[in-house]
Amino acid sequence: MAELCGNLWEHNLARIVIVDVTDDYRLMQPPLPSDFYPVLKETYMPKYKLIDRLPAAELVTGYLYDWHESPENDHDVWYVGVVLEELANELLANTIHA
Repeated sequence: MAELCGNLWEHNLARIVIVDVTDDYRLMQPPLPSDFYPVLKETYMPKYKLIDRLPAAELVTGYLYDWHESPENDHDVWYVGVVLEELANELLANTIHA
């Protein structure tokens, strides 16, 4: 009889930790290590073409995608940095008017 090795969902889904990097922009600071940021949400997403889908995904309402850090192996966590949309729009408006 055939047996599966482990849980199939672990091979198809990636654990995503969404962190708030707004203070980097507010304070104009260089980035911190990923696990130093406040966590807004943890979720799972299909691994298939994840890198292509992340920038357009609405992960947390009111926040915009900024960056992601892929894991070193398939079982580790993906970190995704998001910025408060309100601040991003304010900074963009100030840049245009400057």
